[in-house]
This record gives sequence, structure tokens and C-alpha cells, in this order.
Amino acid sequence: MNSQASGTITSTRRPLIRLETVLILLGVAALVLAPFYFYPIFIMKVLCFALFACAFNLLLGYAGILSFGHAAFFGGAAYFTAHAVKEWGLSPELGILVGVAGAALLGLVIGFLAIRRQGIYSTMITLALAQMFFFFCLQAAFTHGEDGIQGIPRGRLFGLIDLENPLYMYFFVLGVFLAGMLVIWRVIHSPFGMILRSIRENENRAISLGYSVSRYKLGAFVMSAALAGLAGGLKALVFQFATLTDVSWQMSGEVVLMTLLGGIGTLVGPVFGAALVTTLGNYFATSELPVTLVTGVIFMVCVLVFRRGMIGELYASRLGKKLERRAED
Repeated sequence: MNSQASGTITSTRRPLIRLETVLILLGVAALVLAPFYFYPIFIMKVLCFALFACAFNLLLGYAGILSFGHAAFFGGAAYFTAHAVKEWGLSPELGILVGVAGAALLGLVIGFLAIRRQGIYSTMITLALAQMFFFFCLQAAFTHGEDGIQGIPRGRLFGLIDLENPLYMYFFVLGVFLAGMLVIWRVIHSPFGMILRSIRENENRAISLGYSVSRYKLGAFVMSAALAGLAGGLKALVFQFATLTDVSWQMSGEVVLMTLLGGIGTLVGPVFGAALVTTLGNYFATSELPVTLVTGVIFMVCVLVFRRGMIGELYASRLGKKLERRAED
């Protein structure tokens, strides 16, 4: 009986996994060729925000915790990386590690306070603490206030590869992005990820089974913050500046929008959402039509029509099922 049930579960899950694998392979191939046909800086921006959205999705989509303060980790890591590289003279890889460590520490503090409450109260705590960090960045000497940290040198990767070359910088960003995605994939397919899903679905049952729910939530919070910090550190090196925009509440709202548009609880959904929002912002930057109006309309349409997000609806649609069958064959 159990073998039949397990066989059924495996057969129903396998096509979805294969479809996701096909999408990932196609996406990786497109990203490898992209800098030879498109502006590398723009694609690097998309990759940074895609990693940021995937880090946020790890917390919301798999742990069920909504944070309105993720910009603190993204922007905080950008400041830490910028300061370490420009003022301390660290290499780019060490500067990014400083940013990730700082974001993880922020995640530990904010997460420790936020998980003590549930629902909207937890969300408001993350927003309040993120705003406190915003005002800290506004007043702190090392952030240079409203001017931000500018002229950040990209340096040489491991002392060998000159990241001032846009092509070298692009493939470095792509490598870090793929490594971050691999970490997220490993987490969500591990026993830790399964426990996070059980907490999201029924926290009381997880407690009754003997799991320390608070520890798992805090662990997910710190992992999500560290990965968001990885994206923020990369962004600081790509654009060679870190400003208050990176830690503002608008940035926190933007990453929520990216994740919802792409699809909560899917691995590649936030990547598509980040690509869409970033592309719209770039396209309408010189237009008289405000980009916030366009993204707001798209968000309303997605909420009303595509409630699972773009990728979530693709998985559930007839086209998605056909692709699943073809992938299975």
C-alpha cells in the first residue's frame, strides 16, 4: 500500500520537476549568450534583482513569512560591501562576503524579533525595524548620507580577473547568481525545506510533531537575509554605488511585487517577475508614462487573473501540462 502511494507521488511530481529543469536549462543557455546580444549592465541588474526576489521567495513561499523589510538586507549588504571594498581595500569576493555576513547578522536580529509574532504583526515588525535601519543609514558617517557611497572599484577577482571589463563582470555575476540559485534549490529540496513547508501549511501540527518551529523560522530568515545580501553586494559592485534607495521601503515593496508576479513557491517564478519589473522600469524610464502606474496595472491583472503568478499559472495551465507530458516523454 505504501509502495503504491509512494509510486503515485513520484509519478505525479516527476513531470513538474522535469518541466522546471527544462526551463532552467533554457534560461541558463540564454543567459550565457545574452551579453553578446544585449547590454550587459542591464542583464546584470536583472540577475541581481532576480536573486533578491528568489531569496525573498525562500522566506515567503516556503516558510510562509511575509517580510516588508527585506530592503534592509539588500541595501545593508550593498553599503557593507561598498565600504569594505572602497575604504578597506578588500578584494571584490571578500567585500561581498562582508556584505553577506552583515546581512545575515541583520537577519538574525530582525528575524529574532519578528518571529515572536505571527501574521500582520510579524510583517509590521519587519517594516518598522527596516525603517529604523533606513534612518541609521541616513545618519551614519560611513554611508555618506543622501550622497551614498560612490565610485566603488570593482577590483580584481582573486587578484587575477579584472572586473572592470564588463564581460568578465557579467560572467562573475552570472556565476554568483547560479550558485545562489543552487543553494536555494538545495535548501527547498532538503529535509529542512520540507519542515519549512509543513510549518507554512500547519504550524500547530509541526509543533505537535516535536519540531522547534521558532528555530526553523529563524534559520529561514537568516538564510533569506544572507542571500538577499549576496544580491545587494553584487548590485553595489555592478553599478559601483550604494544609496538610500537600496534600503528604502519602496525596495521592499518592489521585491514583493516581483515575487507575486512570478509565482510564490516556485523556483524560477521570482526570476521572471524580477525580469518583468526591471524591464518595465528600464523601458519607461524615459517615458512620460509613470512606470509605477504600469506595474500597478499589471499587478492588478495578475492578482485577478493569474493568482498563482505567471509561472504558477503556466504549471497549472493546459500548455504547462502539455509541456510536462513532452518533457516526460
